[in-house]
Amino acid sequence: MRFAVLGGDMRQAKLAELLAADGHTVSTFAIDKIRLDGDIKQETTLKEAVGDAECVVLPLPVTSREGMLNTPLGNELYTTREILAGLRPEQIITAGKIDYTTYELADLYGLTMIDYLNREELAVANAVAAAEGAIQLIMEETPITVCQAKCLVIGFGRIGKVLCHRLRGLGAYVTATARSFQDMAWIRAYGYEAENTANIDEILDRFDVVVNTVPARILGESQLKRLKPGCLCLDLASKPGGMDFTAASKLGVKAVWALSLPGEVAPVTSGRIIKDTVYNILKEKGMTLCAAKE
Repeated sequence: MRFAVLGGDMRQAKLAELLAADGHTVSTFAIDKIRLDGDIKQETTLKEAVGDAECVVLPLPVTSREGMLNTPLGNELYTTREILAGLRPEQIITAGKIDYTTYELADLYGLTMIDYLNREELAVANAVAAAEGAIQLIMEETPITVCQAKCLVIGFGRIGKVLCHRLRGLGAYVTATARSFQDMAWIRAYGYEAENTANIDEILDRFDVVVNTVPARILGESQLKRLKPGCLCLDLASKPGGMDFTAASKLGVKAVWALSLPGEVAPVTSGRIIKDTVYNILKEKGMTLCAAKE
């Protein structure tokens, strides 16, 4: 098949290389700051990049800020409007974390966009990469071992589940929080300590590491004041995040907002996850793909 990969970080760069390694024709646009391996055309114009492409893959997230394509590896800035205006309705267009405004623009140009981040197979695999990246940060940013560390994981979604499992496997004492009775029952079933997220103020002083996975303000100034000295706070939530970083700085709390962690710590694996998910989307649409090379 013919693919166009537009913008994005190292995940999209590795995706382009993996697609080419599978024997597809691949062109890129707004990936200029690095040289890609393999038979890939790194085009300088959108028209050349998407010309005869059957499938177009946009970044995760598709925008860096409202109305702008996410292009950390590009030399120029591009609006989503000018990118979508250059695509065709018959192309299969995929992207990650598509915002409402981008959907509206796509509809204006008669385009159908598919959000690969909404696919469960990608979300689960991405959770593994995020959890392992979080553990890497914990090891780098604390003077203690994960083994016997007292860790609090706020939220028991996909990332929370995988992270608790990995931490416990390394010997940490794990407490997880949730708001629903169902999730709290599962936390206990897995053998972790369970707490209601609404009541975390009462327990925050117990932990060496606090990891938030909830994309809502959970750790404000009053909560951060309760942390014991030296506690590391990691926020894995997407924007707007779950922590008051201004308050954390004022209070001297060691806080890290680990955005796009899979792409930062495991770009090859993350690129492969996106590739496999895009393949699944294409197969569901009746497209025939060559067998991936081992």
